[in-house]
Formats: sequence, structure tokens, C-alpha cells
Amino acid sequence: MIKTTIRNGRLFSENGRFRKGLLYMLGDRIVTEEEYRASSAKEEIWNAKGNWIIPGLTDIHFHGCAGYDCSDGTVEAFRALAAYEASQGITSITPATMTLPEETLMQVAAAAAEFAGKKNDDSSAGPETEGADLVGLYMEGPFINPKKKGAQKEEYIRKPDISLFHRLQEASGGLFRTVVVAPEQEGAMEFIREASGEVSISLGHTAADYETACQALENGASQITHLFNAMPDFLHREPGPAGAAADHPSIMVELICDGIHIHPSVVRNVFRLFGPDRVILISDSMRATGLPDGESELGGQKVYKKGKEATLEDGTLAGSVTNLMDCMRTAVLEMGIPLETAIKAAAVNPAKAIGIYGEYGRLTPGSYANVVALDSHMNLRQVFHHGRKV
Repeated sequence: MIKTTIRNGRLFSENGRFRKGLLYMLGDRIVTEEEYRASSAKEEIWNAKGNWIIPGLTDIHFHGCAGYDCSDGTVEAFRALAAYEASQGITSITPATMTLPEETLMQVAAAAAEFAGKKNDDSSAGPETEGADLVGLYMEGPFINPKKKGAQKEEYIRKPDISLFHRLQEASGGLFRTVVVAPEQEGAMEFIREASGEVSISLGHTAADYETACQALENGASQITHLFNAMPDFLHREPGPAGAAADHPSIMVELICDGIHIHPSVVRNVFRLFGPDRVILISDSMRATGLPDGESELGGQKVYKKGKEATLEDGTLAGSVTNLMDCMRTAVLEMGIPLETAIKAAAVNPAKAIGIYGEYGRLTPGSYANVVALDSHMNLRQVFHHGRKV
């Protein structure tokens, strides 16, 4: 067993502020000083030298990175996603599927279950133990509106189907934590009422008006998928899903802060409108993330990456090529979002949204020792995953 003390850092507290102090890690958990001192394990000291010490981030909505995609449906792909994300300070993940045939989605679900099983097997010394924790899956499609399909393939779009969801959930071993639904589609309200007790429902890829979105939120939906993208605009006479979410105080909204999907002014105003507790930063990243510019693929479609932008052949935005840590940096350094607010949106709020905040998203005794050190310019200094240096 390893025990480590982090000294001379500024620790992110549950009250959303930084404080000076020591952080104690014993094995894979953060512990009290008393628990730490009681252990006879060999002690290591890590000097944080005034760095910001924050919880590892949680990306609840991304598709791929490092040349792999969740929808590849292989253990190898999940292993690569987990390894890359952990190297960037993103220590827990819920990769997203796409609008694909049922057999492909079943393959993805089965591969995720196999990977999660290996990762949670203490007897395994393989690479599954090294990457970010696979804490769930995110179902983006096929229950969406063809008119707002974005980079999803229209031929595989289906009406909301609770039996299909249950088949996929069973194959995944219960890993699906979020399902995206366009509430205006036939059968959507019934699906939301029935499934919302089992999984988080997020409204997305939708043409819903304000009234329909409000009805869906009142029926049990709790989230909005990548706010403003693939949905009606937020207009003064037609506020759409964004206005509906703002009028429901418990609803959280996802935001892609890669500098491409949302204008900085809009990002700032979303935080003003919804407050620091209701915004979830996501990356929505695709397989080209972390790779050089050039041709890539997303959901069976060609994608072209140039700098921070990825598009289909017709120019449609195709997810992002920016990881969540870089999205958080962009929000702070280029968009004027306070550091504490951005950390909350990238580490705390996503963990709360998928029900894992007891062990993730905070630096308190009992939580996993998933810890990130950033210097004053938000450069990554060190990542600890389950108490071990990445």
C-alpha cells in the first residue's frame, strides 16, 4: 500500500474555494490525518509548490480520443480512451455512443461491461487498472430528431423505445447513466416518464419548443445535452429548450467550451443565468482528439480535423477535438470564467449529475484519491489516480 502527503498546495474545498493545507492519500482513498498516521505504509511526500490541487475531472459526454472511439465496441478502445483521459487529468469517464444499429450498440455495451469487469478485478494487474475509471456510459442516440441530427446518421434514428434501452442496459451490466431524448418524437414523453426512475434523461438533438421541453422536464428529464448545439435557438419570443431549462431550477445543462461550439460571451452568460451549480462542462470529443490534423471518422462518417475544429464533408460540426481539461482551461484563460467556477463545472457538477459525487469530484476523506495539480498557468503538473502517480 502507498501513502502520500501533498504539501504546499492550495486545495479545492467543497465550499468551492481554495485553502492552504495538507492532503493525505492512503491506498486508493483520501483519508484523515489520523488514519494516515495510523498506517505503517512507507510514506511519500509530494511538494506541490503552490500549485492548485483539484479533484480529477469527470467527462460525462465524449466519444473518443487518441484514435479510438467508444462506438468501436472493443475493450481495446475503452482501454485507450481511459489511458488518454487519465493522462490529461480526467480520471473518471462515461463515454458516449452514437446513433447506430442495435447490434453495434449491443457490441459497445458488452465491451464496456467486459472492460469495467476487468478494471474492477483486483486480481488483474493489466492496463485496465491504470486508466480513468469507467463510471458509466452515455447514450446519445438513437432517440433523436432527424432535423437536428448533427453528426449522427439519420438512417439509424429510432422512436424512443424502452425495451431497446433495457436490452442495452442489461448488456452493459447497468452502465448507462444518461440517455438523450428528443421530447417531441412519438413516444418520447412515455419513455421519459418510465425511464427517468432508472437513468438520467437529457434533452438533446431536438427541435422541441419551450412548452414541449417544459413538459419533458416536468415528466422527469433532468439535463440538457450540449446546450445550444443541435436544438432551436434561445430567442426572445421562442426560448426553446434553453429557456425551459432556465425556468426549472434543478435542471443541469452541458456546455462545450472548446472555443468553437459556443461564443465566449454566451458561455459567460450561461454561467450567469444558470449559476455555478447547474453547468456541466463536457468535451464531446471524437477520436481525432490528441492526433494531428487530417481525416478521421465519427459514427461511420468522414470527419476533417483542422486545429480546434472538426467537421463533416458538408461542413457540419462533428463533435470537438478538445479534451475536457483543455475545455476547462479555455473557459478560464480565454472566456473569463473564474477558476473555482470552472472546476466545479468540470469535476463536481458532472459527478453529481450521474450520482457518483460520494467518491468522485471532491478532495474529502473517503473519496477516491483522484487528484490533479495545476500550476498558476493551469499547466498540468501531476495526476494521481487512486493514489498512484499517472
